[in-house]
This record gives sequence, C-alpha cells and structure tokens, in this order.
Amino acid sequence: MIQINLSSHTPIYRQVADCIRVQLVGRCLLPGDRLPTVRDLAVDLGVHFNTIAAAYRCLAEEGWLDLKRSKGAVIKERPTLPKPAPEVVKAFGQQVREIAASVLAAGVARGEIAQELRSILHELEKPQ
Repeated sequence: MIQINLSSHTPIYRQVADCIRVQLVGRCLLPGDRLPTVRDLAVDLGVHFNTIAAAYRCLAEEGWLDLKRSKGAVIKERPTLPKPAPEVVKAFGQQVREIAASVLAAGVARGEIAQELRSILHELEKPQ
C-alpha cells in the first residue's frame, strides 16, 4: 500500500519510492512480482504519471527493479545488499538525528523512540 502526503516537504516521487522500498526490504514484494503500471499507479494516487516514472527509475537505479517497455516494472533478485557509500551512512545519521529531535521536541520519550526503532528493524528483518 502506497500512501503519499501532499503537504510533505518530501517530493512525491521520493515518497512513492520510499513506500515501495519498505515493501521490498520487508519482503512484501518478491523477485518476479510486477508493480502496477506507471499510469495505473498515477491514477490510483492522483498524481502525474511522470512522478511515478521517476520513482520507478530511482528504484531501478538502486537495483530493485527491471524496467522493460512491454513488461513494466518487475522486482529483481538482489542476492546481497551493496556496501553503503560513506555519504549514505552520514546522511542516514543526520536523518535519524532530525527525526529524533523532532519527536523529542513533541514530547515522545527516549525509550519510546528506541522501542519504535527496534520494532521497525525487527519488522523489516522478518522473512515473509
């Protein structure tokens, strides 16, 4: 299920790619599965088809999708995860800090943040 937030500062194509990536990492989508066509998903979400095409291209560049004109977007087998570039790790750390600061400022306890992070990791590591 893909949900977008039109009032978010995150571009919609990035929101779509992020939602699909969560499903990929969580093994809700498996190699050989087909994603909806660009046009179908654009209609479902009420966005321009170029937005969905950009999300699919982003995931293809990451090695998740095989994009073929007549076949559509098909999930690829990724036998091993790539070694992250140092700038990816640094950006991740910054994102986590920003999110943690935001929820701490909103009154969420440190223990709740830690528990939520553990829960997310556990969920993403579960085999389907």
